[in-house]
Amino acid sequence: MTIDHLVSPAWLLEHLNDPDIRIADLRWYLLEPGRGRIEYLEAHIPGAVYLDIDTDLAAPPFQGPGRHPIPSPEAFAATASRAGIAPTTRVIAYDGVGGAYAARLWWLLRYFGHERVSLLDGGWSAWTSAGFPVEAGDVAPQPTVFVPRPNRSMVVDADTVEALRHNPHALIIDVRASERYQGIAEPLDPRAGHIPGAVSAPYADAIDTNGRLLPADALRARYAALGADRAETIVCYCGSGVTAAHTILALERAGWKNVLLYEGSWSDWSRDPARPAATGPEPGGGEG
Repeated sequence: MTIDHLVSPAWLLEHLNDPDIRIADLRWYLLEPGRGRIEYLEAHIPGAVYLDIDTDLAAPPFQGPGRHPIPSPEAFAATASRAGIAPTTRVIAYDGVGGAYAARLWWLLRYFGHERVSLLDGGWSAWTSAGFPVEAGDVAPQPTVFVPRPNRSMVVDADTVEALRHNPHALIIDVRASERYQGIAEPLDPRAGHIPGAVSAPYADAIDTNGRLLPADALRARYAALGADRAETIVCYCGSGVTAAHTILALERAGWKNVLLYEGSWSDWSRDPARPAATGPEPGGGEG
């Protein structure tokens, strides 16, 4: 059975009480830890569990590459088991920003061998705009036993990226906002700029004004224009490996498979003074 990348609010409403559906709320704010959980407790989709990017879906900062390393198999299994995710569970993840954070759970579940996961298209705003029901308080589902099967072939490290950036058959995509790619602003990491050779494709540009992912044909045109059609290997990175998952999902929806994640992303690359950085709007401009 092929699991679609997206489900609509109307579909989720129809399946809200299905025993094999588990809904996960991923609302999160990079500079406001705890705010997402507060909003969840105030109101969420009925039956949704809350999962935190920092504590549930990442190892501690720099206990691995970057600010949000992939959690250990044991840690992720504990999180998924506590969330009630069994082998037959269909997980529906949502957030408040068009799936940019919910895609972290989508990617991690697939990385750990669970393919039955989709995003709620339009997320929290689409659900509430439709006038669908909400509830307050916490949800503690019946725990399950989640068996992780990590697939390291989905991930690359800094040394691999260094080699790939010199490979004419590879495409490295930086999904951060343009001002961070260009080095105009860097609110979090040691240096500003981007990996030399990487192209800029902000993840937010794949989301329409209603918080929904662009249609597959529009996504295909967008990434083909960046060279995805000619690439044998595609790698995505962001600040710390979170929003890059959203672009991986968008690329898959557009028809590209086996897109890789640079786990540590810019938070890993920029910490190493031996790694070059480029600034400006072009992939290789201002390398230093």
